[in-house]
Amino acid sequence: MLEQGAVHRRRGRPRIRPTRVSGDKGYTGRPVRRYLRRRGIGTVIPRLCSEPRRGVRFDRAAYRERNRVERCINRLKRYRAIATRYEKLAVTFHALLTITAILEWIPV
Repeated sequence: MLEQGAVHRRRGRPRIRPTRVSGDKGYTGRPVRRYLRRRGIGTVIPRLCSEPRRGVRFDRAAYRERNRVERCINRLKRYRAIATRYEKLAVTFHALLTITAILEWIPV
């Protein structure tokens, strides 16, 4: 996925390499970290308890931000039309996403 994805910017060509990648403990293995280090991509992946702590810096604030985004997406996916993407047109799906966000965060 990292080789195919592109980070879109406001202007110019999209970047192929992000500055940092965040993930959960499922991506903490040596092959993933080695691949990211070779490409010069920073990691925001917590270590497992069983792994050695060899000079690893962990950005807790960035990981909390990742968790906040993930919880937001899960709240929006409670609505079936969002989770299954019934709407095929991007404009219609975006409108439905906006309505869902309004319904979710404005107290009724």
